[in-house]
Amino acid sequence: MHLDFAAARAETERLAAPLAAEDMGAQSMPDASPTKWHLAHTSWFFETFLRLAPFDPAFATLFNSYYEAVGPRPPRHRRGLMTRPTLDRVLSYRAWVTEAVLAQSDPPAAILALGVEHERQHQELMLTDILHLFSLNPLNPAYAPPPPATHGDAPPLDWVEHPGGLVEIGHDGPGFAFDNEGPRHAVWLRPFRLADRLVTNGEFRAFVARGGYLRPEWWMSDGWDAARAGDWAAPLYWRPDGRQMTLHGEVDLDDAAPVVNLSWYEADAYARWAGARLPTEEEWEAVARTVPVEGNMGALRPLPARPGQGPRQMFGDAWEWTASAYRPWPGFRPGAGALGEYNGKFMVNQMVLRGGSFASPVGHLRASYRNFFPPAARWQFAGLRLAEDR
Repeated sequence: MHLDFAAARAETERLAAPLAAEDMGAQSMPDASPTKWHLAHTSWFFETFLRLAPFDPAFATLFNSYYEAVGPRPPRHRRGLMTRPTLDRVLSYRAWVTEAVLAQSDPPAAILALGVEHERQHQELMLTDILHLFSLNPLNPAYAPPPPATHGDAPPLDWVEHPGGLVEIGHDGPGFAFDNEGPRHAVWLRPFRLADRLVTNGEFRAFVARGGYLRPEWWMSDGWDAARAGDWAAPLYWRPDGRQMTLHGEVDLDDAAPVVNLSWYEADAYARWAGARLPTEEEWEAVARTVPVEGNMGALRPLPARPGQGPRQMFGDAWEWTASAYRPWPGFRPGAGALGEYNGKFMVNQMVLRGGSFASPVGHLRASYRNFFPPAARWQFAGLRLAEDR
């Protein structure tokens, strides 16, 4: 487990390395956090829950995220105002925490494993947050050099048939899982079909061109209001000239690649326009369990689906919005103490996403993994896959 810990800590720092100090201190909106804060908070997590001697007593407050049982913390929307501690001080804090954890001969295995997976979650959040920040800069800065060009069209969309029936859902067997992935339980599914790949930029472009953002009949009422209030006319980061802001800077929109940076409202509206629907998370998991956990993870962009048969792009490329509200599985009980706040208290006013994105760390995903965000969230690497009743 120490090897996983050391590798996760090193990967976070590798992802931060291309950024300047000025990049790491800025906060582009209340839902995003500065890279410097991510670097500190992931260290705070280990220091707090492994009960290390404090590096600086003030950090217990400064870098707490939402753990009410631990104590107070600055409002989330003001994280970008914390010019102190400096970046050098935060990096010293990280090094101190890493050394202290590695020096422990027998740390609590469950807490250490949770801390590693928590750090991996923040690795993806660092990338989503820095892209949002860079998208607001008139210079359109790139986090990474331009990627190789992709060529060709996406394979025609086909359907994976599922007979329905009684299926088992939720984490099972050995290996790490977050508490919200269990308990494993049976659900009854009606027969359905699931698209064999994700919806592409080109397909979503047709929705935009045919007035998708101008006609309320495809939208939930709250979504229509959000689109009007936010002046949405296309997915986040699409430019009017057919370009798109990405981690590689501004590039031509790849019609064959999966569409990303959609809110749930946009995904649901597209599905209705296409004469289909979003899958439930139970339907998604029933199909995902039939394929290996392989895909385009740990990259910096989504890639077009490869030709073939059967479900593709189930893992990586884009988080997939589902039709399911985030709720506890039957028999779920949050853990005792502050760590019980990790997932359970957010089981309201959120929608579930499945599958992971191109920015999800390799080895971090599984079929039972449940991500969740408010339905208006657009800055995550989220797209969609269609479903139909049979």
